Amino acid sequence: MINQFRKQVSTVGESGVNVLYTTPSDTLHCLQNDHKAIMAEIEEALHKLHAREKAKRERDEAESQEEPMEEQVTLPPPFARVDAVTYGSPASGAGLKVGDEVIEFGSVNTNNFQNLQNIAAVVQHSEGKPLRVAVIRDGQKVQMSLTPQRWSGRGLLGCNIVPVQR
Repeated sequence: MINQFRKQVSTVGESGVNVLYTTPSDTLHCLQNDHKAIMAEIEEALHKLHAREKAKRERDEAESQEEPMEEQVTLPPPFARVDAVTYGSPASGAGLKVGDEVIEFGSVNTNNFQNLQNIAAVVQHSEGKPLRVAVIRDGQKVQMSLTPQRWSGRGLLGCNIVPVQR
């Protein structure tokens, strides 16, 4: 009865034909060893895969932290500079300061500025209406709302703006 569970394997070697007999338990042990070897290879491959993914994620995070410095917003060149602001004036109330470099004044910007008459025209046509003003202050863009209006001082703004030489 035991013989029917044995498997005969023949090999031809230098000394002739070798006949080996294996039992089902021998086959099971071989399959278990093969399974262990395959599982070890899979485990090693998974460790390598996860290590690569972790390294890639760390690289991506490092690059994303560097990007804000690389992608700094380039500010347009100023076309005018504020050289005086009177205390209590609309310009003072809006937050305009001496030294601010103007890059936008209502509809006037770096691309369409020709002379100070452009700003004067916008101010005259905007009395009582808020104007969007953008300046560069300490290297940063600062936006404010300035409403040209009559006040106790001279003009509608209470500041002096001079053109910047380009």
